[in-house]
Amino acid sequence: PIVIQNRLLLDFSFRKFLKSLIRKQPQELLLVIGTGVSAAVAPGIPALCSWRSCIEAIIEAADQLEVLHPGDVADFRHKVSKDRDLLVVAHDLIRKMSPVLQWAKGHLRYGVLHIHGLYTDPCGMVLDPSGYQEVTQDPEVMEALQNLYRRKSFLFVGCGETLRDQIFQALFLYMVKNKVELEHYMLVRKENEDQFFKLQADMLVHGIKVVSYGDCFEHFPGYLQDLTAQICKQRSPGVV
Repeated sequence: PIVIQNRLLLDFSFRKFLKSLIRKQPQELLLVIGTGVSAAVAPGIPALCSWRSCIEAIIEAADQLEVLHPGDVADFRHKVSKDRDLLVVAHDLIRKMSPVLQWAKGHLRYGVLHIHGLYTDPCGMVLDPSGYQEVTQDPEVMEALQNLYRRKSFLFVGCGETLRDQIFQALFLYMVKNKVELEHYMLVRKENEDQFFKLQADMLVHGIKVVSYGDCFEHFPGYLQDLTAQICKQRSPGVV
């Protein structure tokens, strides 16, 4: 037990935490979680396994909630099973349900903001390029995100590959003009040092500080757990 404890302390001592991040009050941070993280921690949810599984889950939810005609449900199930272009199927499915963009209009103190919507609320899903375009062109939605981006420090987790997504860039990288006072963070894997330092430089332009949690995915849970412990040590003024 002594050897194990010493090994844990040794591992902890080698983990690097950005001082400005661990000094944040927990309520000052807004966690942005990539889909890969969601799929890893909830492997039993089919909707997170693949794009096809997500569309199938939406069709099932739409059927159960009776937001689609039974004939349309059968038609969409047939299209998915016949290996049709899933992007076209997604576009037709969302248009048939006539979504409303509700995910950025809540006023809860605690909650989860699903940028793509939630498959259990099929009418609120965003699945195709035109749907994303509606999001970025909706003044109310964009204002809500901009206000969050100005008031909270974003902590991006599991969003490495998402950086290449144009919608992600539009929502989180190019939406705020004045980035001088922003301080946001991104946890990434440092698989290649040259790529890591290039990413650091590129993201700093957008007010995002890139931090490495290690050189492999296995290091991520321990790093995040220790980071959470460090942040939660902070106390609000007046709290003993």
